[in-house]
Amino acid sequence: MEQNLKRSIRSSEKALTEISSHLIYGGGKRIRPMVTLLAFKAFGGKKVEDIVDIATAIELIHTATLLHDDIIDGAEFRRGKESAYKKFGLKATLVTGDFLFIKAFEFAGKFDDTVVQWTADACTRLTEGEMLQGFFNRNTDVTFEDYLEIVRRKTASLFQTGARVGAYLAGANPSVVKKMDQYGLNLGIAFQMIDDVLDIVGHKELLGKPIGMDLRDGNPSLPIILALNARQKAVTEAFECSQPTNAEIREAIEAISQGTAIQQAKTFSKSYAGRAFTLIRKLPPSLGRNGLKTLVQLIVERDF
Repeated sequence: MEQNLKRSIRSSEKALTEISSHLIYGGGKRIRPMVTLLAFKAFGGKKVEDIVDIATAIELIHTATLLHDDIIDGAEFRRGKESAYKKFGLKATLVTGDFLFIKAFEFAGKFDDTVVQWTADACTRLTEGEMLQGFFNRNTDVTFEDYLEIVRRKTASLFQTGARVGAYLAGANPSVVKKMDQYGLNLGIAFQMIDDVLDIVGHKELLGKPIGMDLRDGNPSLPIILALNARQKAVTEAFECSQPTNAEIREAIEAISQGTAIQQAKTFSKSYAGRAFTLIRKLPPSLGRNGLKTLVQLIVERDF
């Protein structure tokens, strides 16, 4: 897949290749394509070349969304270094995100109509999730149900698509493909919940960016929502403020850390991870199945 990624970002416009490389080779986890490949293997898929192109497409879509996210959030750092938006500017980064979306469908378009449609549907849900998150930006009326809907669309959609497509291309029957769709959904939700936790209690060096970014940007993460529900004043004030100071961010982080929100969020994450695990527990033994099970565990226990 790495060779696919390398080929995909070649362009006669050197800036497109440079900006794409800046993020793609900046230390990404490759979790979404990993889900795709493991699902394929779990259901008897033999030839990696039969799946690697759609796995590449999914990673390119994810990368494109990160470029656009950093523009929306005005992010200064990504994966331990200056964000593409900060280094190359808004216009060039925006166009590069578009470039990667186009390249993604160059790979996805090699498959049948079903796979192409599922991939397009995932992109649609991604954009809907971004719009929904924007609606609840600095909005203290946001609920847990609102949060779940954002995460289902914005984060979990690519996990869903990867798991679903992997099983489908391996020849799994429709009921199994549906189960893998739900595996990806629950895995993606668990992943985002831990991401949210790490934004409060993680380490900058491991995350590759400062903590407290959701508070600074006004994004309704799970610990923030739980702290808002607990009526923690420092969190409410920082979340509502259009430009919270560093001191206000630190105070809000401390309030969340000392309350119950972090433990609650971890419990929610484990619950969704458990649902994902249950969906694959009865699969026949294989390296693919073992990989899918291990992935569930790694996601809830990770610290970056």
